[in-house]
Amino acid sequence: MTIFLLVVSLLYALFTLTLWVTWLRLPTVQTTKTVPNGPRITVVIPVRNEANTISQLLDDLSQQTYPNFEVIVADDSSTDATLSIVQQYVPRAPYALRPLPLSNEHTASPKKRAITQSIALATGDLILTTDGDCRVGPGWLTAFATCHVQTGAKLISGPVTFTTEQTIFDSLQIVEFSSLIGTGACTMTLGFPTMCNGANLCYVNEVFAEVGGFAGVDHLASGDDEFLMHKIADRYPYGVQFLKNPDAIVRTQPHHSWRAFYNQRKRWASKWRAYNSILPSLLAVFVFLSNAAPVIAVWGWWLGFLNGNVTLVVIGLKAIPEFLFLRQVLVFLQKKSSVGIIPLTQLIYPIYVLFFGLVAQGKGYVWKGRTLR
Repeated sequence: MTIFLLVVSLLYALFTLTLWVTWLRLPTVQTTKTVPNGPRITVVIPVRNEANTISQLLDDLSQQTYPNFEVIVADDSSTDATLSIVQQYVPRAPYALRPLPLSNEHTASPKKRAITQSIALATGDLILTTDGDCRVGPGWLTAFATCHVQTGAKLISGPVTFTTEQTIFDSLQIVEFSSLIGTGACTMTLGFPTMCNGANLCYVNEVFAEVGGFAGVDHLASGDDEFLMHKIADRYPYGVQFLKNPDAIVRTQPHHSWRAFYNQRKRWASKWRAYNSILPSLLAVFVFLSNAAPVIAVWGWWLGFLNGNVTLVVIGLKAIPEFLFLRQVLVFLQKKSSVGIIPLTQLIYPIYVLFFGLVAQGKGYVWKGRTLR
């Protein structure tokens, strides 16, 4: 048992230090005021019951410094005033804004359907997806257009964080989410992409059709981002990039209730069984074991069958490299105030990972007022 815990912890430390060094070496994409021969961008926003937030996002899009874009808001049978708000915004929008009402038919993946139907109407060379509760800065589109022109990437993953940190729960979510963003960015850079986020994801319109869109994964409620990324990465091994640029950051609201947080994390955790590529599945198992190691070590020390020094080594091999990595990602995401919460997150996170790793084995969760599988 001692050897197993030390080996797992050492491998995790090496993995995390590799991520830290990769993040430090990842260049920041520099933007300019204009993008010569910049692509036309179609912003796709799938929404359901976002009446409280959608107008703020539409206002943000009105402030964009990049002019060549259109916006499609695909309303998935909202039961509030979301669609009406978007329709009323059309006359005053300084960009082409198209509301797309969707029928209330049953579908296994409402979000994939919304994106697919939006892309069928899109005139953009690039598709850029975000969510109706997100906020973007004025240089958002310019950053993606610049990255595409400079790299020729087929898929560009952008950074996502949360808007506010009013409570400890908010800060814990910010730190936890930064680990996902940072890990996704670094694994892309290292050549084996594992994760991305549909709240800030860009891909070439023609490539979406070339890889068959969501065909093959359209029976899964989640994964409109990662499964598509893996399909594109399989076709274009060097065509997937992370956009490290502060202007590209998208901000969304943290969850304020345990139930909403629980359902989202269960939805995320349930995806790993459906990966065709073995790497994301291996990473999920590895992270599970790495977070189990300190829990087992503390439990073993408490019961008296594990040496206290071994327990401290296991904890240190996880905590120190993690802190170095997470601090750098949080500073980039302009969340330096949450750096002090990292130790508390590290204390809670192993139990969190074990809990959702087990919960994800069950099927079904509630999302946007619907029960999905």
